[in-house]
Amino acid sequence: MHAPTSLGEAFCQPRQFMEARDRVNKENSSNDKGSKVVWKGILISVQPRIRLLRSFDQRNHNYLGYALRVQGVADNGEREFSIGIGKSAQAKHQLRCGDIVSGQSLPVEDTQKEPVDYYKTSKLIIIERSITTQDINPPWHQVPPELEIYRQRGHRRLDPHTYEVKCQSCVWGCRLAVEMIIDQWNPGNKRYRFETFCYGPRSCSLYKAGATRKVPGRKGMTWEEPDWVDEQAVSHRGLEE
Repeated sequence: MHAPTSLGEAFCQPRQFMEARDRVNKENSSNDKGSKVVWKGILISVQPRIRLLRSFDQRNHNYLGYALRVQGVADNGEREFSIGIGKSAQAKHQLRCGDIVSGQSLPVEDTQKEPVDYYKTSKLIIIERSITTQDINPPWHQVPPELEIYRQRGHRRLDPHTYEVKCQSCVWGCRLAVEMIIDQWNPGNKRYRFETFCYGPRSCSLYKAGATRKVPGRKGMTWEEPDWVDEQAVSHRGLEE
């Protein structure tokens, strides 16, 4: 196998992919609701896929799987998009940045609760493995660890601009879908947003915390998450961990 010399070569569509895409598109034309999209492309990041539930000064994490950011073809258009896969799929395929992959996924029903565009992925195929060597300096692009490792490590808030510019491809970066319960006595009163976090080494030269996070509460109250929350979350790790 050889590394693609251009995006055009990387996105060339082998016969199997074209046949699968045409077959699914034909099926979708008769049943648009709940139909899967055939996609293919280069992985430009593999990061944890996490939902964060906030209720004023309380927070809880739901580790859903992994988020693949892809530059490729989906729904008959070439673009950048994101795919959600489960823990078992990642354990089986050991995906990493630079792999060329194809699959079939459903469009996300509620985009406020998911950090990806598509999920419920099936027929995942690795077309070509990345030849990228182990990174010494950030951002890091190795096969990401198991979700339990992320949970054990804990995270710090990450400046959104820093994430977009420097950390979007790093296995330790993460963009979380956040659900906020505004009133504990009225749990149906919710708001949604996205937040970025870093699970990486505390010594990372690219890291920038950014502004503190503010969480709305009942009767117009606001809780500002203090710095010690992040410090406590990663206090069990050394600077290089």
